[in-house]
Amino acid sequence: MGEIVKLLKYYVTLLIPKFLIMGVIRKFSIGSYEFRLKMGVVDRPHYGYCVLNAAKLAKELKHDRICVVEFGVAGGNGLLNLEYHAQEVEKLLGIKIDVYGFDTGEGLPTLLDYRDLPYHWKPGFFKMDVPKLQSRLKKAKLIIGNISETSKTFFRDHNPAPIAAMFQDFDFYSSTEKALKMLDEDDKYFLPRVYCYLDDIIGSEVELYNDYTGERLAINEFNASHPFKKFSPAYHLITRANTQTWHHQIFIYHNFQHPKYNDFVSIENQQLPNG
Repeated sequence: MGEIVKLLKYYVTLLIPKFLIMGVIRKFSIGSYEFRLKMGVVDRPHYGYCVLNAAKLAKELKHDRICVVEFGVAGGNGLLNLEYHAQEVEKLLGIKIDVYGFDTGEGLPTLLDYRDLPYHWKPGFFKMDVPKLQSRLKKAKLIIGNISETSKTFFRDHNPAPIAAMFQDFDFYSSTEKALKMLDEDDKYFLPRVYCYLDDIIGSEVELYNDYTGERLAINEFNASHPFKKFSPAYHLITRANTQTWHHQIFIYHNFQHPKYNDFVSIENQQLPNG
């Protein structure tokens, strides 16, 4: 019977286009959350990927609570989606996940200089309707204000669980650079390795993102100024056979001097057959 089922599955995949199968799985939520995430039939799979794997790492490190942070909320679709993924991962792994979203509430702030890409962005873009978004949020907390101020008061005011995943969508070099200064806070506020998604680093022929402006410049400057703290591409993703665009937007933040950086989280008793 098992061989017949396998044979039927094989012929089904030949007869039915993959996109139709994926559409059915998405529409009817077939399978577990983790299955649908691996199939890429959830909204913002990059959010789900980061939350799930950050939570798995946290469990290995004996944490029972973490938080995930979105920088740049705008209308709130991303934050609402982050809530969804956090809730699904909570149910799957039994770990508590708090969600925070940083935003001015007034749209993009004044641009600093060429590093903020004024040929692409303008002040006031992506203004938030704060009351409307607040009414839609189930668990996420909005941190409203300029990041130059909120980055300094966040840990004191909220005493968050360790940050396990970050989603950078501040668009600007100047705002991203200020957000990254939060990584200089006490190690207790972070996992030793943090999953990060950088939204504005690929773009199109209009943005022409590069290593000398925008989010990429902020990351490069952070790496250059921190000998033991580094952002690195997720090489395990970008070397896959079927690489997707968002795979190139996932970075892992490493804090090499974090007290738990060297804690063993891999498979025990790894051996190869002798002879």
